Amino acid sequence: MPPAGPGRAPAGPGPRRLAIATAAACLGLAAVAGCSSASPPSTTTAPTARATAAATTAPPTTPAASTPAASPSAQAPASPPTAVPTLGQPAGDFAHGTGFGQVKPARIFNGGDPTGLVTHVVWTSWGGAQAVATGVSDYVGPGQSVATGTEEPVTVTAFDLGTCDGKLMYQAVEWYFPQHGQAFDAGRYENICTGSYVPGQ
Repeated sequence: MPPAGPGRAPAGPGPRRLAIATAAACLGLAAVAGCSSASPPSTTTAPTARATAAATTAPPTTPAASTPAASPSAQAPASPPTAVPTLGQPAGDFAHGTGFGQVKPARIFNGGDPTGLVTHVVWTSWGGAQAVATGVSDYVGPGQSVATGTEEPVTVTAFDLGTCDGKLMYQAVEWYFPQHGQAFDAGRYENICTGSYVPGQ
């Protein structure tokens, strides 16, 4: 090789040796920082190393909650509805009567003569051990016939609250005329669960 002179580059590694040395240095640094755009084309290991480093340093993502938080009222179990009793049920002698099987009926009729009819019924209580109402019915005094009876205020009492045929109801009812000295008698009534009179007629 001729000696160096004016206008001649000093002797040193040729372009081919420089490219090989630069490529070797780039490969050594690829796993750490990668090569600059001025470096020779990198091998397939450099992008893989960069992708691995990026995946390692990227902050983990938190998946969104799939179910929104339920409110306290939504978490509380629903309370079962409170059963409301009826006035007996249509059965036996009262199968074709009026008001039986209803809640607070405004008219009660057992299907017999006018003494078995109560109209304008207004309940002052309902749902307790006894239910009480006022109304109008036919009063027949001692020695009187039904045809000569008169309509007068009457007190209605429904009682014997319990379950009949799987339903909550007042299983007995009677009405009386306090103004004529009559009073509630738990031994004389209409059994509106079975549809019969107590005592029997």
